[in-house]
Amino acid sequence: MAHEEAKARIPVLPETHSGIPTYLLAKAERAKEAIFQTRTKPTNDRQRLPVIPQGIERDKFFEALDDLRKRLGAEYVEVNDKPLRDGWYMEHPNTHDCMAVLDEEELVASAVVYPGSPAEVQDIVEWANKHLIPIFPISMGRNLGYGGAAPRVRGSVVLDLGRRMNKILDINPDDFTCLVEPGVSFYALYEEIKRRGYDHLWVDTPDLGGGSVIGNTLDRGVGYTPYGDHWACHSGLEVVLPTGELLRTGMGAMPGNNTWQTFPYGFGPYSDGIFSQSNYGIVTKMGMTLMPNPGGYESFVHKMYTFPNEEDLEALIEIIRPLRISNILENVAQLRHVTQTVAVSGRPRTDFYTGDGPIPQDVIRREAAKTPTGDCAWVYYGMSYGPPNIRQHKLALVDAEFRRIPGCRRVDPAVLPEDEYFWSRDRVAAGVPDLHELRWCNWMPNGSHIAFSPVSPIRGADAMRLWELAKRRHDEFGIDLFPAFCVGLREMHLIIEIIFDRDDPKRRKAAMDCMRAMVDDAAALGYGEYRTHLVLMDQVASTYNWNDGALMKFNEKLKDALDPNGILAPGRCGIWPKSYRNRGWEMLKESGERSEGTGIGDVRVE
Repeated sequence: MAHEEAKARIPVLPETHSGIPTYLLAKAERAKEAIFQTRTKPTNDRQRLPVIPQGIERDKFFEALDDLRKRLGAEYVEVNDKPLRDGWYMEHPNTHDCMAVLDEEELVASAVVYPGSPAEVQDIVEWANKHLIPIFPISMGRNLGYGGAAPRVRGSVVLDLGRRMNKILDINPDDFTCLVEPGVSFYALYEEIKRRGYDHLWVDTPDLGGGSVIGNTLDRGVGYTPYGDHWACHSGLEVVLPTGELLRTGMGAMPGNNTWQTFPYGFGPYSDGIFSQSNYGIVTKMGMTLMPNPGGYESFVHKMYTFPNEEDLEALIEIIRPLRISNILENVAQLRHVTQTVAVSGRPRTDFYTGDGPIPQDVIRREAAKTPTGDCAWVYYGMSYGPPNIRQHKLALVDAEFRRIPGCRRVDPAVLPEDEYFWSRDRVAAGVPDLHELRWCNWMPNGSHIAFSPVSPIRGADAMRLWELAKRRHDEFGIDLFPAFCVGLREMHLIIEIIFDRDDPKRRKAAMDCMRAMVDDAAALGYGEYRTHLVLMDQVASTYNWNDGALMKFNEKLKDALDPNGILAPGRCGIWPKSYRNRGWEMLKESGERSEGTGIGDVRVE
């Protein structure tokens, strides 16, 4: 069966909403082949009974599904009773996490349903309240590294919004805005803009373009142009509340208003924020601003630099901060460790080293020296936009500052081969979605990843503290360290990807133990994560505990008011409804890795 999966044709746009653009098809085929070459995990062929959510009798559950089939149509309700297939990025499951850090049966759906309109989403919500069945909405399920399509409560019914709700409802070339449904990927939006000939519009895209524009934005994901803060660039939401009401936020609350995508605030309290990283509603439409083509962009000529020593990190961040705050550095700059440069070649770790523990740095440096990037500790990627005279002025300032670091080297793109990772960063920073990033997953067999994502000020001392705590914990748990500092206007995200073999329980446990230790270490130093995996949400939420947990108490009040029956994505971002609280559902460091609690209380509200 694994062989059949490997040979299956990759879905292509516009044949399917989740497909790859044709310009990336050859790259996708190579990526898929490499992934399956390193896959040793046996295919799950065992017959499965669907996991029934706690508190629901099995017969009652199937009766409820019959009720749902009558509402939606039988073809749009699928019971999850088949073997679990992990697939890969472009052919991922919507029933579980294809990069599971726990047992793959732990966070798994009972069924998947496919609404085709906001009215059908409302119908599903009404159904869930009637039968008290937890539901878990996904846009496309490609939130890999943070839980994928898996529901937090085992046995939840997953609402796959993307399969049937995938229309680009509007692209306004004068206002530089768009209006999209959950199943619109960055690939699809880019392709449609090009099809319409709107060359003056750019899409800000994350590292991989296959995810939902809505899903990424609601999770406060980032991209790499000056429009990289996706949540800041949204304008207008349409939301189905957990009690079934349909509302529009901002200017959309006024019938016939024509500024929904151009002014986000409207009148009165600004409510959009409660629908990001929450379980307070199901977003069915979202407006987004698009970036103007800056009239030509500079490739990374003069803007890819390498630095020789790990100790250069503190001075580098001090140099980057004033350049970024003053917009001399215009996009989300990246400073990556050289280990990622070696790993992103897509070759397995065993090509370089077969010993235990973290790969020695002398091995990494030796392998880096064989690449066009050369022997170094850190690699900087940036971009300059606008007319040539402005670009050159800014590039000269950057060059002079970076050369204050002894051994700084500017890499000439002319020496870089076509498949060098540099060119993927070049395309992404120019608003062109790509598929290169996950090649480092091939570092391990059955390569999976989970991300540690703390936020700090742009200060050298902060960078060093985070780097040192991560290095200490990775050494302790025998894990190779893959850090990247992504620098925003006044903060920076440290993104550390832990790569693990999902078929090896010891490596999964090491990844989880390392993650939990780093979350606690970072919190003790005053650093909080901006985003996290499903199984870490309770722990991360618990670190935001100022004034005896006032924020979580506020979140719980909102949850109980908006979702009195507790049916919508219970536990997402650590927010549990009243019926689940104090029943062992929270997954914390001391409570082990079992995702389920000991029952659900009866708080039905008619």
